[in-house]
Amino acid sequence: MKFILGTKEGMTQVFDADGTCHGATILRVSPATITQIKTADKDGYDAVQIASVEQKEARVNKAQKAHAGGSFKHAKEFRTRVNYDESVEGLEKGQTVDASVFEAGDKVVVSAISKGKGFQGVVKRYNFAGNKATHGQKHTLRAPGSIGATGPARVFKGTRMAGRMGTDRKTVKNLRVLQVNADENILLVSGAVPGRKGTLVEVRNV
Repeated sequence: MKFILGTKEGMTQVFDADGTCHGATILRVSPATITQIKTADKDGYDAVQIASVEQKEARVNKAQKAHAGGSFKHAKEFRTRVNYDESVEGLEKGQTVDASVFEAGDKVVVSAISKGKGFQGVVKRYNFAGNKATHGQKHTLRAPGSIGATGPARVFKGTRMAGRMGTDRKTVKNLRVLQVNADENILLVSGAVPGRKGTLVEVRNV
């Protein structure tokens, strides 16, 4: 079971031994401290809680300090997955986890909050084609069209309409770790990762 927290720093490209160019996302991972080990006997499920990035004590309440054993900015919980035969054996409270837990070639799952787009129309939000720009169409090129039937006389729940777009939790699976720089706590992951620069990213093994 491998896991770490980091922030998205941007994108770059990496050439492998065969000369193939791969688009890569730069993740700056901070050494994390294990703050709690949950077990099925005591808590009903197996999981590991970690915290990273120390900050001012005034920004953390007493309960959080006592639980984490320090003033940390980020805290996340990683549950074990039965299908992958994961367990919390070998992990202890107070243990430090850093970039060295991953190796080049590892498959990982990355979760983060996507970029916020604000209030958007149906063309951008749901890829609607829009109406024709001919035969008397005016001011309706990017309109959604009909939104309901005459009989029910209401709009059904789940109808695709304009609204807030982005700022959703997204998970990308089967990304590959291209490089690991344990000295500078940097992971290079193939492909794109949700979020803007500075977004908190959760990384765990597939």
